[in-house]
Amino acid sequence: MSTEGNSVQRFFSDSEGKKWFLNFILITLPIILFFVSFMIGRYPLSPLEVVTTIIAKFIPSIHVSATAATIVWDIRLPRIMAAILVGAALAVAGAAFQGTFKNPLVSPDILGVSSGAGFGAAIAILLIGIPLIIQMSAFAWGLIAVSITYFVARSIRNSEILVMVLSGMAIASFFTALISLCKYTADPYSKLPQIVYWLMGSLASVTNAQVLMVSIPIIVGISILLILRWRLNVLAMGDEESKSLGVETNKLRFIIIVCCTLITAAAVSISGIIGWVGLIIPHISRMLVGPDHKRLLPATICLGATFLLLIDNISRTVLSIEVPIGILTAIIGAPFFLYLLRRGYNQWT
Repeated sequence: MSTEGNSVQRFFSDSEGKKWFLNFILITLPIILFFVSFMIGRYPLSPLEVVTTIIAKFIPSIHVSATAATIVWDIRLPRIMAAILVGAALAVAGAAFQGTFKNPLVSPDILGVSSGAGFGAAIAILLIGIPLIIQMSAFAWGLIAVSITYFVARSIRNSEILVMVLSGMAIASFFTALISLCKYTADPYSKLPQIVYWLMGSLASVTNAQVLMVSIPIIVGISILLILRWRLNVLAMGDEESKSLGVETNKLRFIIIVCCTLITAAAVSISGIIGWVGLIIPHISRMLVGPDHKRLLPATICLGATFLLLIDNISRTVLSIEVPIGILTAIIGAPFFLYLLRRGYNQWT
C-alpha cells in the first residue's frame, strides 16, 4: 500500500502528471455539468429520468412521460448547448484577441461587435419582432461594425493595432448611441422591455434550430483558431520577430480577427450581450496552464463552456424569476477585473 501511495504521490508531483490531471479536470467539468443541468430547474428531474428520456429518443420501445421528453429535448437541451457554445466562443475569442493585440485587458467586444449586434437586434425588434430576423440582424450588424472598425484602421497607416483598438471604441460608442435611440423611440409597453431584456443577455428563448444555425460559424471559427494557436505564440513576440520566422503578421492578424468576429457575432446573436466572459476566463486559464496558446486556447474553451453553463443554471434557479445572465457575469467579472488591476499587468505573461 505504501508503494502504491508513493507512486501516486510521485505522479502528481511530476509536471507531466499535473498537466494530465489538469487536462482531465478541464475536460470532465463541462461533461459533468452538461448532465447535471438537465436535472435542475423549475421542474426538477431525477438522474434516472434524464437518462431514460435520452435513451428513449433512440429506442422508441422505452416509454417516458411527455412532460419529461419536452423538458429535456425542447427546453433544456437547446439552452444547455447554447450556453456551452456561447461560453466557449466568447472565452476563446477573448484569449485570441488578448494574444493578438498583446493586451491583457482586451475582450471580444473590443472592435465593436457586441454593440453592432445589439443595434441590429434592437432595430429588428423595433421594426419586425420576428425571432429569426432578430438573430440574423444581430449577426449581420455585428460583422458590419467590425468591418467598419477594420477599414478605418487600415486607412490610417501609423500604429495600426492601437488605431484599430481606438477605432473599435469609437464604433462601439456610436452603435451604443444608436441603441439608445432605438430604446427612446420604442413603445414603452411592448418593444422597449424586449430590447432591454435582450441587451441584458439571456438564453431563455433559444431553440434547437437557432443553436444549430449558430453552431456552424462558431465551430468553424474555433477550429481555425485552434489550428493557428501556435502562431499566436509567435505573434506575441512582436512583428519583427514574427516576420523573421516567416509569419505574415498582417495576414495572420486579419484571419484571427475574422474568426473572433465571426464566433462572437454568432454567439451574441442568440444570447444577447454577455460581458466579462471573454475577459476573465482567459486570465483564469492563463493562471492554470500558462501563456502558451497551444494549451491556453483548449483550456479556455473548456472553462468558458463550464462557466457560462454554471451561470445559466444559477440564473434560472436562484430566484423565482429568471435573472439575466449579463447581470450575473458582471457581478462576478467586475470584482475580478479589479483584482487584475491590483495584481498588475507585469504578471500577465
